[in-house]
Amino acid sequence: MLFAPTDFSDKKVLAYELENNGLNVRTQVPMNLKFKDVIIDSGFIADMIVEGKIIVEVKAITEIVNIHHQQLLTYLKLTNLKLGILVNFNTNYISKSIFRKINGKLEY
Repeated sequence: MLFAPTDFSDKKVLAYELENNGLNVRTQVPMNLKFKDVIIDSGFIADMIVEGKIIVEVKAITEIVNIHHQQLLTYLKLTNLKLGILVNFNTNYISKSIFRKINGKLEY
């Protein structure tokens, strides 16, 4: 690696690249939940939501573990979105550090 990755720098660069390719990207999106017609702040924040359809969680850690997968699945359930991507930039093999998560069934 040419530089030490950080969550912050990786998120900024990825968001820039996605926007530069014409995609709508919202960053640091609060994950609220609805309970009996009341919106409650869950305290969770998604790294980014792309095109209002895909949650992208960015990490720069030694190893992705189960809690990271569960975090993304929780965000998908809170938003009722179907597709999420978990990516770890702290790796020599990025292709082995990208994980797709599906909430329910994808509809085409």
